[in-house]
Amino acid sequence: MRTATSLALGAALTSIALLAGCGTETAGGPGAAASSACASASPVADPSGRTWDNVTLVNRVCGPSGAPVTEFEVTNTEKEALTFTITFTLVNESGQAMDNTTRTVESVKPGQTVRRTLDTDDEPVMARGRAARIIKVRTVAADEASSGSGACPPSGIRVTADRGDAAMGLRVVGLHLLNCGTAAYGVEGYPGLQLLDEGREPVSGVKILHGTDKISTGIGGDAAPRPVTLQPGESAYANLAWRNTTGAGDAVNAPYVRVTAKAGAAPVTVTPELDLGTTGRLGVGPWTKDDTPAR
Repeated sequence: MRTATSLALGAALTSIALLAGCGTETAGGPGAAASSACASASPVADPSGRTWDNVTLVNRVCGPSGAPVTEFEVTNTEKEALTFTITFTLVNESGQAMDNTTRTVESVKPGQTVRRTLDTDDEPVMARGRAARIIKVRTVAADEASSGSGACPPSGIRVTADRGDAAMGLRVVGLHLLNCGTAAYGVEGYPGLQLLDEGREPVSGVKILHGTDKISTGIGGDAAPRPVTLQPGESAYANLAWRNTTGAGDAVNAPYVRVTAKAGAAPVTVTPELDLGTTGRLGVGPWTKDDTPAR
């Protein structure tokens, strides 16, 4: 026969087990550190004090496994759908920047707020004991956004910009045109370019020169233009070249470039981050077929 004492003890043990199953941690238990981190940790502030109008880091919250994660929100305050690309710096407990990571939130509708998790299976930021701060936000009209993946755009082409190369003040960035459609696509000559500032307003006072040899020789982009026909899956490139020399006057920065592959084509906005200094010149090479084997 069970005594009243044993019944009371059993009920108490059952209650403790149920509480543990609901995520309550005992002091010093294995989940205590994670629970505490979820409750008290917060993202590291930008040392410059800069804030971003449309992007906010959310304090760490507990993910499904109980481990801390960091979320961020984007809000579209404009009248057209936008694609956001946010660059974060990941910092250690001492506040030292360790590396950067980028997240893209596509097609956010006007007036819409979207929340995403910074942590991913491939990059568990908080599990590595790091916090985050926002260092750059780029927004592009959704129907002009550049994308290297996903469904092929209605135009049948993708236009992207690579990360470029820099040496002794010389900058070179490649524009890449991929035929992701089902029919041949032809281009000839130079891509059309419109430079935009951080507010996506046109930049004036910069001469766009046909041929990168006007900037420097031996960097590609100085050949005469010729017709290029791309079969489905084939690609072409055109180099942009400039110097970031700064002299008298105000330095010009053009984060965005609207690219038109050929006359009549829909524009695509890329973000090559042109730091043009006070040179007032940007060289562009002609479209050239890319014969590099696809990987």
